[in-house]
Amino acid sequence: AGLVDKITKRRLTKLKHKTPMAKVIPNDTLSTGPRSQAPSPANGKVVDSTSVDPLTAVAQELDKLHIFRPVTTISYNLSFNQVRFEEQIHGEGTIASNGAIVVDTGIYTGRSPHDKYFVKREPSAEIIDWGPVNQPTTSEVFDELYEEVVRHLSKWRGRIFVFDGYIGARKSSSRRVRVISESAYHHHFCLNMLLTIDKVEGRGRAPTSPGDWNPEMTVIVSPSYLNKDFKRMQLHSETFILGDLERGIMLIGGTSYSGEIKKGLFGWLNFCLPQERKLSMHCSATKGLKSDDVVLFCGLSGTGKTTLSADPHRLLIGDDEHVWDDEGIFNIEGGCYAKVINISPTAEADICAAIRKNAILENVICDEHGVPDYSDNTKTENTRCSYPLEHIKNYDASRVGTHPHAIVFLTCDVFGVLPPVARLTSDQAKYHFMSGYTSKMSGTERGVTAPQLTFSHCFGAAFMPLRAEVYANLLAEKMQVHGTQVYLVNTGWTFGSYGTGKRMSIKVSRAIVDAITCGRIHDTELNPPDPIFQLRTPKQVPGVPDLLLNPRKAWSSEWLYEETALKVAKLFQENWTTKGYDPQLAACGPKPTH
Repeated sequence: AGLVDKITKRRLTKLKHKTPMAKVIPNDTLSTGPRSQAPSPANGKVVDSTSVDPLTAVAQELDKLHIFRPVTTISYNLSFNQVRFEEQIHGEGTIASNGAIVVDTGIYTGRSPHDKYFVKREPSAEIIDWGPVNQPTTSEVFDELYEEVVRHLSKWRGRIFVFDGYIGARKSSSRRVRVISESAYHHHFCLNMLLTIDKVEGRGRAPTSPGDWNPEMTVIVSPSYLNKDFKRMQLHSETFILGDLERGIMLIGGTSYSGEIKKGLFGWLNFCLPQERKLSMHCSATKGLKSDDVVLFCGLSGTGKTTLSADPHRLLIGDDEHVWDDEGIFNIEGGCYAKVINISPTAEADICAAIRKNAILENVICDEHGVPDYSDNTKTENTRCSYPLEHIKNYDASRVGTHPHAIVFLTCDVFGVLPPVARLTSDQAKYHFMSGYTSKMSGTERGVTAPQLTFSHCFGAAFMPLRAEVYANLLAEKMQVHGTQVYLVNTGWTFGSYGTGKRMSIKVSRAIVDAITCGRIHDTELNPPDPIFQLRTPKQVPGVPDLLLNPRKAWSSEWLYEETALKVAKLFQENWTTKGYDPQLAACGPKPTH
């Protein structure tokens, strides 16, 4: 921010005399980055932020971003009741019979990974893993889009919602963020998914003045702004997710899918924290009654992170994003973002109970009485529910835990050749963490309409700006220091591939997870290594049919299984070679011939 010229002053004066009109387009939210002390455009003097009311201070903060808004059109850090009122009066959603608000995210019902870019500038340019996941753009493109977006938000004929809060439950590692949005729904999403000040600082702690918040990342989201000039800018489409890591600013435009907010911030932490020797992971986390009983579940969306971590016999630390530092585990978020397609009170009782007032149902179809039909995929397979962690009966209020004694790699094997569970050696754990063999599930990304094989390193490549080795080396170090055991659990197909076989039942997956969390599986006798995948499976797991533990025998044709397994082994090898990973570590992976 700097001095505002006379032209800008005239624009601000005109805007402040306009009467705000209600016009709401479902929008994404944003979080703010570092700012510098700057003169107020009102009088050219530095204003003491403690001497003004919060909304005026917020308006001054927006001025510094060149988002010029009348104070009467700004909402700041609303409560749940306040944001629910705003959602209803602006017609942003309907109230379901269970009390949750139901919203429609428009044409985008999943993330847009091909529209994500980072500004290529030093020093981050040297360590970012550039490629189809982390695409580069120029500072000129970013600056041009920034000016267009803030100009658009200055003219927006509706309210602007500003959220100040944290990501990261451990105070020593937390980051201050600000989220600015065009809709109450996205402000509500931030209340659910990010951490309010009291959840990090402690109850009763009054928020600091907005002028003194000094956010470390600013994400500016304007779904109603479409970039018509994307071809000239050499971008993918009218939608954009752009990050300038040096300036601490992120732009999201052209999409109302709220998942872009949480994953944008997650990607930023995945850039920052490993440089501090802290391992950020795409995983859920639970803990038992014992202080040292913590288990992590790594996996892509739809592989079971949320479902399997919602355990009535364990405390939920979090369902999606965590950090492993020298003190143990802590949750990055304040809530859960569960897939709800085909959920039932029988199989997912805790999640169903969490869908109530203050929860948000995204793209879920309801009948004329407001009763949700979770089996209806008319809009998308990626129907979602965002709810505060407190909605889970057995949640852990501290959102932190000790070092994990076990980690579960959840893989959704569309070929149906991997066993339901295998115990990994330390080298195998590193190999499979870097490989990330699994599937993208329907609807989680634009264009994914059926389960699709992928190699997603760290079981979250789309959110990892650094090379896979950075995260894998940290994992290996921490496993060795803390004696952590890793298991590969297949929640995908068995008895055959997708289309002919069957999806692994939740009942079977829960039985396996129960054996891991309580430690029974640790001392179980193992079968000899599989000749193709080199995986050792337990001879018995309580609650799991013996036939399932050996997929070779579960298939109707052992010859067909062998042919398919060799095909998958070759895919593992090709992925490893293409990405230039350590050839010595490749010996721990599948063998395409035997």
